[in-house]
Amino acid sequence: MPKKIVAVVGRPNVGKSTLFNKLVGRRVSIVEDTPGVTRDRIYADCEWLNHVFMLADTGGIEVNTDDIILSQMREQAQVAIQTADVIIFVTDIRTGVTAEDMDIATLLRKSGKPVVLCVNKVDSPGRTPDEIYEFYNLGLGDPYPVSSLHGLGSGDMLDRVLELLGDDKEEEIDPGTVKVAVIGKPNVGKSSLINRVAGEQRVLVSNIPGTTRDAVDTEIDNRYGKFIFIDTAGIRRKSRVDDNIERYSVLRAYAAVERADVCVMMIDAVEGFTEQDSKIAGFAHEEGKACIIAVNKWDIIEKNEKTMDEFRTKLMNDFSFMSYAPIIFISAKTGQRIDRLFELIKYVNEQNSMRISTGMLNDVLSDAVDRVQPPSDKGKRLKIMYITQPSTKPPTFVVFVNRAELFHFSYQRYIENQIRSTFGLEGTPVRFIVRERSEKAR
Repeated sequence: MPKKIVAVVGRPNVGKSTLFNKLVGRRVSIVEDTPGVTRDRIYADCEWLNHVFMLADTGGIEVNTDDIILSQMREQAQVAIQTADVIIFVTDIRTGVTAEDMDIATLLRKSGKPVVLCVNKVDSPGRTPDEIYEFYNLGLGDPYPVSSLHGLGSGDMLDRVLELLGDDKEEEIDPGTVKVAVIGKPNVGKSSLINRVAGEQRVLVSNIPGTTRDAVDTEIDNRYGKFIFIDTAGIRRKSRVDDNIERYSVLRAYAAVERADVCVMMIDAVEGFTEQDSKIAGFAHEEGKACIIAVNKWDIIEKNEKTMDEFRTKLMNDFSFMSYAPIIFISAKTGQRIDRLFELIKYVNEQNSMRISTGMLNDVLSDAVDRVQPPSDKGKRLKIMYITQPSTKPPTFVVFVNRAELFHFSYQRYIENQIRSTFGLEGTPVRFIVRERSEKAR
């Protein structure tokens, strides 16, 4: 289930960014007592009562303005309103209801989105001030008095937000269904791939970058099994993301990666690897997802007997941080190797879900230590006492050692390689958690 999005909107200088920082629990948005400081949307996870949603801060809305910067801020806030599931409308009890508040309230009512009316800067605990009743004139329901500075009243407001978000439990999906996020830069052929595997024109295809605005689910049931393919908006470099709607599409694409089992990272064979490809793949890697690198448009590349091997070698170097990911050369246009892609998706998903018994892990560990002695420092040698796997997706290993600082990255990589050579784990990252334990405790 993708994370629900809650947008914080309001006119300038009513305390939106202060409220945003208080709700997410850390200082993310810039806060300054000057209207217009927040000129873009900022996103962060917010957790309340074991429910997690995405909170989006926005620039102040000035409905009637000729100022270029302020009008752009208004446009971006409007995009946030269009894309959000619930909106927190922040007002200021010190100034009362202003003409700008009335204009924004009209805009919100027209959107049809559920709104929580927040009356900010009620900083004194105790009796709610009578001034709050004025805010009923906005026609948005009960106002919630809040102090973004001290957090007073935020709990009641978040209770209402969760009520409006509704049940966030994921729909019942066949446990054998594999969720696949197709990710990559704009115009690499993600939507064309979805249409090819679906066998019909499910997703709008255009050579104009940014055609796909939101994550789209396509269910596939074929001889390889059941799949849900999630097409995502192309993720560009931040400095290139000028279109307002596309900025929000990036957030949706990241949310699609979070809910996927497997990520198909698409590369344009004509353009080759770019720094942005590394960043996009890095997000999937950090999320612990099974990954496949699919080089698209292979049908239009002039080739000889060495072309594929040379391209593969270069990509292995470019994606050195995820050398575990298999590389496949496809054509979404002609269907070249699409059957093989389905086989790889199933395979890497199984690898990402693999569980290895503690006994087998420690046998591999014992052999690895016999081959290459653990490092030492100032007469103290690393001793690895025990290894076990507590979880999957990705496979995660807990290693108990005598001194954690001696378990250097290079030796950790050596142990990882020994585990991979024995059990496979192709297409999936692995995680190591190092626990220090005295020999006496052992």
